[in-house]
Amino acid sequence: MWPVTGLQALAGEARLSGELKKWHCVTLSVEGPHASETGDPNPFRDYRMEVVFAQGDREIVVPGFFAADGNAAETSATEGNCWQARFTPDAEGRWTYHVRFRAGKNVAISDDPAAGKAISPDGLEGSFDVGPSDKQAPDFRATGMLQYVGERYLKFAETGEYFLKCGADSPENFLAYYEFDGQPAEVPVARKRREGEARSTKPHRYQPHVADWRPGDPTWQGGKGKGIIGGLNYLASAGVNSVYFLTMNVAGDGNDVWPWIDPDTRDRFDVSKLDQWEIVFSHMTAKGIQLHVILQETENDQLLDGGALGELRKLYLRELIARFAHHPAVMWNLGEENTNTDAQRKEFAEYIVSLDPWDHPVVVHTFPNKQEEVYRPLLGFPYLHGVSLQLPPQRTHDETKKWVLESTKAGHQWVVDLDEIGPADTGVKPDADDPTHDFVRSRVLWANLCGGGGGCEWYFGYKYAHNDLNCEDWRSRANMWKQTRIAVDFFQEHVPFWDMLPADELIGDADAYCFASPGKVYVVYMPPGSDEIELRLGNGRYTVSWFNPREGGELQQGSVLAVTGPGPRALGKPPRDPDADWVVLVRREK
Repeated sequence: MWPVTGLQALAGEARLSGELKKWHCVTLSVEGPHASETGDPNPFRDYRMEVVFAQGDREIVVPGFFAADGNAAETSATEGNCWQARFTPDAEGRWTYHVRFRAGKNVAISDDPAAGKAISPDGLEGSFDVGPSDKQAPDFRATGMLQYVGERYLKFAETGEYFLKCGADSPENFLAYYEFDGQPAEVPVARKRREGEARSTKPHRYQPHVADWRPGDPTWQGGKGKGIIGGLNYLASAGVNSVYFLTMNVAGDGNDVWPWIDPDTRDRFDVSKLDQWEIVFSHMTAKGIQLHVILQETENDQLLDGGALGELRKLYLRELIARFAHHPAVMWNLGEENTNTDAQRKEFAEYIVSLDPWDHPVVVHTFPNKQEEVYRPLLGFPYLHGVSLQLPPQRTHDETKKWVLESTKAGHQWVVDLDEIGPADTGVKPDADDPTHDFVRSRVLWANLCGGGGGCEWYFGYKYAHNDLNCEDWRSRANMWKQTRIAVDFFQEHVPFWDMLPADELIGDADAYCFASPGKVYVVYMPPGSDEIELRLGNGRYTVSWFNPREGGELQQGSVLAVTGPGPRALGKPPRDPDADWVVLVRREK
C-alpha cells in the first residue's frame, strides 16, 4: 500500500514527506545546524546540502536548502535546524538517498566537492519505495516531466505527448501578492510613469478570483491565498497551461517582487515567502500550468555582480533551482529584454543546466528589434533550448519560421515561443476593448503555430484596464484564452504537428500560412478576406475539411470535398462567412 498525501515516514534521522509516487514531489527533511535568515554563518552561503538519489546505476544530485523550522509557510519562521531537498522520482521502485552536508565560507556556491568541511547530517543514508502516480492529466504528475528533447516542441516524459503553449504573460509581477510574507503594502515606483500608463503601487489581491477558490484547494496561515489560487483555477479552466512571472523585479517596472528578506540584502532569502510561493507553484503543477520563470528584466540584469556570473547570481540561481526545479514543467528564462553579453548569457545557461537535476529548458527574451543581435550568436549553443520572442504582431510568422529553421541548420533545434507582442502600451487588449481579437488571432496566434512555433503567451500592455502590472482579473481576456485553446486543441487533435514544417511556398497567397508534412497532411490558415487558395500537392487523393478558428467545433465541409495531386489544386470556398478567417485541413486518404 502506497503512502497517502501528507504521510511522513521516519527514516533514521531523515523525514520523507509527500506522496511516494512517480512524478510526485518527495521532500527529504533532515536536522542540521541551527541557523537564522540573518545569522552568522549565513545559512544560504556558508552551508551546502546536496542529496544523491539513486536507483541502480543512475544518480540524481539534488541541491538542498535551509528550511527554518520546516513549516515556515505556516509559522513565518526565520530560524531553525531543518534542511530540505525536494525530489521528483522519474521511476517506480526502490530509491536510495545519501546526504552530503558541508560548512565553510561561501561553500554553497563552490564548485569544489571537498570545499569546507563535512558536518552532520553528512553521510546520512536511507531508502524508500515509489509507486505509480494516481493523477490524471492535465495534472503534470500524470504527464511527467516536460522536457527539451532536441526538437521544436517540449515533450512529456510519461505520456510522450508534445506541448503547445496557451499562456498568460501578464501580470509579469504575478508574485507581488499581498498575502505573501514580506510583501510591502505599497512599493515605491522605480521609474517614471509612461504617458497614459495605468498602474498601482499596491500588491495584487486578485479579488475577483476569490470566488474561484474551491474547498480543498490550498491556503496558508488560516485561509490566505484564495485570490491567487482562485486565479489559477480560472486560468486552468480557460485552457491556460503556462504563466510567465518574474522572481525578481527590483528597480524594474513593478519593483515589487524579490526572493530575499528585503530588496537590498541579496544573499539572504525569505524562507517563509518562498515556502508560500511553493504552495502556489504546487497548485500550478496540479492544474497543468507551466512555471515560466523570468529570472530578471532589462532594468535589473546588471544588479547582481554587475551583470556577471558572480557570487550573488550563483546564490540566486541555486536557491531557485533547489526550491522549485522539482516541478515537472519549468522553463528558465535568462531575462526579459535581456542586455547581458553573449558570454554572460552562455555562462548563465550553462550554470543553470549544471545545477538543475531535471534539465528544464533554458530560453532568453529580447527587445522587438534585437533578435538578430542577441539570438544569432547563440545558435548551436547546447545549453540554450529556445527563444522567447517579443515582436510587433505582423512579424510573428516570419520571425518564428526564421529561428525554427536557423536553429535547425545550426544543428541544435530551438523551441520558438511567442511571449510578448507590441505595441508596448497595447499588447492584447481586454475583451471590452477588442471583443473578437481578430488581428491577434490571425497575425500572432496562428502565425506562430503555422510557423512551427511552440505557442503563445499574452501580454496585456500598460494603457488598458487589467494591464501588465495591475491585472486583477484574468477574465478580462476570456475571449483570447478561448481562441488560443481552440488553436492548440486543433493542432493536438487533428495533425501530427511535430512532423510538420512551415511550407508557405506551397500556396500562392502571401498573407496565408501553410504548415505541412508534404504528401501527407497540410494546414492552410486563410486570414480574413482571403481569396480562394490553391495548394500545391504531392501525388495522391486528399480530403478537404474546414475549421473555424474563431469558435472551434467540429471539422466542416466546404465547396470542395476532395482533390487529387500532384500539382496546384483549388481548395474551394468555406462552409459560410467567406470574409472571415478559416483553416483548411488537407489530408491524404489512406
